[in-house]
Amino acid sequence: MEFRELECFVVLSEELHFARTAERLYLSPGRVSQLMRSLETRIGGRLFQRTSRRVRLTPLGERFLADLRPAYEGLATAVGRAKAAAREVTGVLRVGFLATPTEVVTGSVRAFESRHPGCEVELVEIPLSDPFSRLRAGQVDIAFTLLPVDEPDLAVGEGLNRVSYELGVSARHPLAGRASIGAEELAGLPLIGLDGPAPRAWRERVAPSVTPSGRAIPLAGTVTTSQEGLTQVALGRGGMLFCAPTAAHHRRPDVSFVPVIGLPPSILGLAWARAAETAAIRAFRDAAARHALGSEALVA
Repeated sequence: MEFRELECFVVLSEELHFARTAERLYLSPGRVSQLMRSLETRIGGRLFQRTSRRVRLTPLGERFLADLRPAYEGLATAVGRAKAAAREVTGVLRVGFLATPTEVVTGSVRAFESRHPGCEVELVEIPLSDPFSRLRAGQVDIAFTLLPVDEPDLAVGEGLNRVSYELGVSARHPLAGRASIGAEELAGLPLIGLDGPAPRAWRERVAPSVTPSGRAIPLAGTVTTSQEGLTQVALGRGGMLFCAPTAAHHRRPDVSFVPVIGLPPSILGLAWARAAETAAIRAFRDAAARHALGSEALVA
């Protein structure tokens, strides 16, 4: 027996009017009639007497209503409590981040926990070469990611920053002393790319295969994490692109970071599994967006 049929029966027994019942339940009068016919078929008898002028319960309907109401009210209360609980932002929210918890990440966490003290954020590092598997496996609830994302099963929030790229090279590399380089110069420098299950579009963002004008950029091998990439860079085995905040975080004596002019900006956002969206996920998305608007994160 369907809850919607029982709900419709109880409301109709109160209103004794199909149009008013339909209005209360946000249904059409025809749908109310259909649900009552279905319920009467299940019961095996008429629950209402209908004429062109009035609707009233039959004796069977009155008996059924008396027996049903306590159980119905208990069920309605349970459903209401469950809905209220689903809107609560409590417990633990697992938030994935890529390689470096930059200010966009930590600032978003602080903004969320300040607004929702009953929910604790647990930060989980996500491999650069596998940005979505943990989301799909339910190991994280929401994750910071590079935008755009073209994955039908994932929902995506707005961009939280818009920053330039820097090229990491060995401190001994001829480019290490440059104030900047143009994107077209990457055609002469092998770039370290990504291994693993990352989509092609994702790998292209981390290590583009061509310059903006279409000149081929050689590949210097692949890694699975940014730390592996930095080690390869320090050994002089190729260059690797990093967004400016990540480059600032990884300053070290054996690696130089050179700003790259002419590449599209790196944009960080949030992604989560559409089928697993919760009130806490929506609240974190909103807190991150508010934090981005109130900071310098959107400045390229």
